[in-house]
Parts: sequence; structure tokens; C-alpha cells
Amino acid sequence: MTVYDQILDLKARMQRSIIGQEEVVERLIIGLLADGNLLVEGLPGLAKTRAIKSLAANLAADFSRIQFTPDLLPADVTGTEIYYSAGGKGQFRFQPGPIFGNIILADEINRAPAKVQAALLEAMEERQVTVAGTTHKMPDLFMVMATQNPIEQEGTYPLPEAQMDRFLMHVMIGYGTEEAEGQIIRLVRGESSPVKSTKKKKETPVSQKAIFDARKEIAKIHSTEAIETYIVDLVFATRFPERYSDELAGWIEVGASPRGAIGLDKCARVHAWLRGNDYVSPDDIRAIVHNVLRHRLIPSYEANADGITPDHIIKEIVAKVAVP
Repeated sequence: MTVYDQILDLKARMQRSIIGQEEVVERLIIGLLADGNLLVEGLPGLAKTRAIKSLAANLAADFSRIQFTPDLLPADVTGTEIYYSAGGKGQFRFQPGPIFGNIILADEINRAPAKVQAALLEAMEERQVTVAGTTHKMPDLFMVMATQNPIEQEGTYPLPEAQMDRFLMHVMIGYGTEEAEGQIIRLVRGESSPVKSTKKKKETPVSQKAIFDARKEIAKIHSTEAIETYIVDLVFATRFPERYSDELAGWIEVGASPRGAIGLDKCARVHAWLRGNDYVSPDDIRAIVHNVLRHRLIPSYEANADGITPDHIIKEIVAKVAVP
């Protein structure tokens, strides 16, 4: 089985356990292959936690779950120095925290105070943590999926915009269809049934090597100068919206950072590869532009007052920027 087939098989396995959220599953795969981290936002019960657990279950990888609460400390995430005594001699040893895994679920990240959020985001950005003057590296395969609930704001600590920029994509999860809801009921009923099928063969997890090999293939995806110009034009449209319309200029307070352009390039390459193409097209960029830019824009006061969302702004930008 080729690397491409293994990744498609991983995607198919996840979709069998995450009903009605095909886009979320694909965005998780894109984040994994692009070596980035995801912020997932959605109402309770929409399979945010189940999605990342499904990814970890089908990978030969270590999974860690961190439940963020207001009393959490940075050491609860990164680990700390523990004093050990044996044979009359004592020494401090580093006890790794849950951040030292391959697939990390940071559940309800906006429930923890700023120091804890900073500890997690430092590990995400630098791929290392420093404790008691010693630097400890993250594993080669490392991905964080942080979740947050949009309806519970009491007792929460919203992520600052500068920290939101550390996430490769901001994925929104919505409700599925009526048909998908029925399939979910049958799926959960079957999982909780005391009568299990003994004929079901346990599937072999996808190896970490397959992920690294896929990344090598993705690095070879061709991107023309016209495509790069299109990415730059989209990002600069968020910074200088007055070039396109006065209305757009009135909606944006701060535009996307250079991480936005880098994220568009990386995610578009993965999207093209998943479609079996060896080149990036404008369709690949438009498919992921909302996920990459929605958390990098700061709407103006007027936009917020009029109910104009970042998705609406991005939609207008995509409509106005010329396609190569």
C-alpha cells in the first residue's frame, strides 16, 4: 500500500466513527500532514474530542488529553522537576507532563488562565519546553488540537489575537444533517451494545513513518509564481482592504500576519496532494482560506456592531481578489 493510500485509509477510518463531519476529519488530516496545530470551535456534543481521539487511535502514536480548568498550572502541562532519594543520595529529575505526546488534545483551552495558555502555545511554536534551565524537545510527530466552546463565556479566558495566530487553522464545527443524526444514534448504540462482533478484524494503526513520507511527497507539490501571487494578494487584501472597497476597509481593524500566507501555502499543498494532484490550483487555496485566515483577522467595531463575521469578510475578499 502506497503512502497516499495509507493516508486515504486513515481518513476513511475516521469518517466511519465521526459521522456527518467530513470537513472536520479532512482538516485534521491536513493539520497533521502540514505539521501544524488546530483550534476547533463548536457547540457541545459535536464530536470535537471524539475526532482527535479517533485520529490518535488509528495512528501508531501516543495520545494525551489535557482538561483545561481555571486552577491548572503551567507545570501540569509541561511537567516539573521531582526530587528523588535513593541510597542516601537525592537528585532532581524531570517528570514530563502530558504535553510530551504525539497527539495532544487541549480540551476547552479558554478555561485556563494566561500562564497555562502561554506554556502550551510555547510548546506548539518552539516544539520544546524549558524547565529549571533545561530544554526538553517535543517528539518529531507532534500536533495539538485545542477546543473551545463558543456559548459558555463565564469563567473563561479568551485567547489573545497574537496567540490565536499560532494555530495553523481555526476549524468551526456545525450540526450535521438529519440522516447523519440517525447514523450517529445507530453507531453509538452499536458501540455500547454488550454483544460485540467477534469477526471484526482489528485494523493496524498507520505508522508515523507514513506521515513523514507523506510530508516529503507534499513538499514536492508544484506551486507556480501565479499561485504564490494569489496567496499574497489574499493576505494583503486583509491588510490594505481600501484597495478593493471602502466597505471592506470599514470592516477590518487588523489584517493577517505573514503566518497567514505561510499557512495558506502549506495547507493548499496538502489539499492538492489529498486530491491526487501534483500542483496547487486556486481551488485548493479557496477550499482552506476560511480555516487559515478566520482567526487572524480582527474585525472593526463597526463590523462587530453590524454582525459582520470574519467568514463574511473573507468571502468578500475572495470575491474581489483576481484569480490567476
